[in-house]
Amino acid sequence: MTAACPACPPGLEAVAARPAEGETVHLSLPGIHCAGCISGVERTLRAVPGIRAARVNLGRRRVRVTSVPGLGAAPALAALRDAGYEAHELDEAALAPADATGRLLLARVAVAGFAMMNVMVLSVAVWSGATEVTRALFHWVSAAVALPALAFAAQPFFTDAWAGLRHGRMTMDLPIAVAIALAAGSSLHETLTRAGTHAWFDAALSLTFFLLAGRYLDHRARAAARSAAAALAALELPRAVLIDGDARRPVAVADLRPGDRIALTPGARAPVDGVAEDAATLDRSALTGEAVPATVPAGAAVAAGEVVLAAPLTLRVTARAEDSALRRLAALVEVAETARHRHSGMAERAARAYAPLVHGLAAAAFLGWWLATGSAAQGIAVATATLIISCPCALGLAVPAVTAAVTGRLFRAGLLLKSATALERLAEIDTVLLDKTGTLTEGTATLPDLPPAAAGVALSLARASAHPAAQAVAAALEGAVPAPLADLREVPGEGVSGLWDGAPVFLGRGGGGTELRLPGATHPLPLEERLRPGAAAAVRALRDAGHDVRLVTGDAPARAHALARRLGIDAVHAGVRPEAKAALVTDLARAGRRVLMVGDGLNDTGALAAAHASMAPATALDAARVASDAVILRPDLTLIPKTLAAARSAMRRVAQNLWIATAYNAVAIPVALAGLATPLAAAIAMSTSSVTVVLNAVRR
Repeated sequence: MTAACPACPPGLEAVAARPAEGETVHLSLPGIHCAGCISGVERTLRAVPGIRAARVNLGRRRVRVTSVPGLGAAPALAALRDAGYEAHELDEAALAPADATGRLLLARVAVAGFAMMNVMVLSVAVWSGATEVTRALFHWVSAAVALPALAFAAQPFFTDAWAGLRHGRMTMDLPIAVAIALAAGSSLHETLTRAGTHAWFDAALSLTFFLLAGRYLDHRARAAARSAAAALAALELPRAVLIDGDARRPVAVADLRPGDRIALTPGARAPVDGVAEDAATLDRSALTGEAVPATVPAGAAVAAGEVVLAAPLTLRVTARAEDSALRRLAALVEVAETARHRHSGMAERAARAYAPLVHGLAAAAFLGWWLATGSAAQGIAVATATLIISCPCALGLAVPAVTAAVTGRLFRAGLLLKSATALERLAEIDTVLLDKTGTLTEGTATLPDLPPAAAGVALSLARASAHPAAQAVAAALEGAVPAPLADLREVPGEGVSGLWDGAPVFLGRGGGGTELRLPGATHPLPLEERLRPGAAAAVRALRDAGHDVRLVTGDAPARAHALARRLGIDAVHAGVRPEAKAALVTDLARAGRRVLMVGDGLNDTGALAAAHASMAPATALDAARVASDAVILRPDLTLIPKTLAAARSAMRRVAQNLWIATAYNAVAIPVALAGLATPLAAAIAMSTSSVTVVLNAVRR
């Protein structure tokens, strides 16, 4: 349950608290989304004794807490839970660093663009009939501007081309690198010898600029997609409280060994697999999807990632951290991600055919003109013109330009698209797997109407417990007037009792589920899960579009089938463990299905990574959001069918762009082979094709 707050513009970050020294912990806050959340979290944490400073990062949904040494994360987690914020401790060292690659690539784009504009200005004078002395001067100035700019900006093409050649591969970067080298080299030769009237510096810079722009667009589309395995590792707690005789001391989780005993407070996540020494109530929804907390006896197995409820628990460790269920899930995600990232995009497939074709044409042009004229210089000039005028600018922009345009539109509509090839994969979807708890449902409940007095008693009893079922009852009864109760007591896994005007009352487990017992009356409280906005409409739209829609959950079959009937879903996979979810996706893929997985929990990350494409709501755990190709930012599941429709439209636009690039080359290459391509013609043709592709990408 997340504390409510007013809507506000995204991207805000808390003002930095005054630097303080002490112990630092990092907490994940998956439910925060505005400035009200920032102030609420910081105000809550600053009120905790021993906490010196707290700074929220809204963009990353985390808070950095500085406290007195030895305090640990437990007091902060407890305070946030009491205030209604979901929080998990993170190991910040396990998370990915800042995007230095993107900044460097953007710097290369800026340098190439700046140099291109300046050399173009100088070239205008040459094209306009400058005298020999002026032409020579401008060529020298162009060389002074272009050569250092190319040495810096064009590095990625030369590096990737050389890496491909070393491994026996011909990539699209090879003709680019050869074209840039030939254009710059021949231009420098003409500048030194004054052998000709034209230089190709402007064309080389234009080629570099447009292709770097496409590469940067592609990188930005990929930048949000970090390894889900790393995010899962970050959820593994870095410390635990070891019970050593009568003493307790914090130790690194990596140092725990089988047989060690650790203490877990209510609300704490188990850091390793172990055995409970006492009866306990566990929230297993993150790993299994089971909506109802489980009451386990002493001696029951507890998996890493499960949350302790109601009462403290002593856990006897049975496996080291690297052998835990959470680590096995991370490995499963890593393997699935690796397989999915082998997906070959349309531009990449086109480039594999493009590179050898262009090299062959350029080589033929060189040999033909050399033999025909007896001049190797003329052959090199025509070969250079062929490489430049047939440059893959339009091809390189065909996919990134559409991706950037559609990504922006979807973001404004409420969906963040992260992966560069996600649109292509989303356009191919024919099967949709929907998780239940937290995805189709909100995790809150609706209750039958109660008399005002009964509602007040139920609200007071529910507020006395941290159990998720009690919190759901309290949320459903918001607005009722709480009744004055005395002698409130909670029995873990059973319920809460108290005295109302001296008479016993009880809220908790009954014969048919949750019930409220009052003097002379018992009120059943069936906790019917509340659907997320747009859930029914989304399922209906997906089915109308011809998709096979299925419900997959770790929850009990009865609840799963009841929800499926409400939504009109025929196929239900219930009681499914995390590994089985990923296996289901794999089995469907082997049967020829293109699967979209939509989920929100740790138990969904393997299936999210293994699916042909995947989505997660913004309220999902960090690991699920990271493993997904798209994040649904607004509480509206109709964004799922809308995104699939937008993806299909985008792929039609990409196909049009590829046809534009093909048509351009069909006209431009014969001109180059005929020796009619001057630097002016090459620059104009190359720029026109690139601008046409971009305009087609951004049109509505």
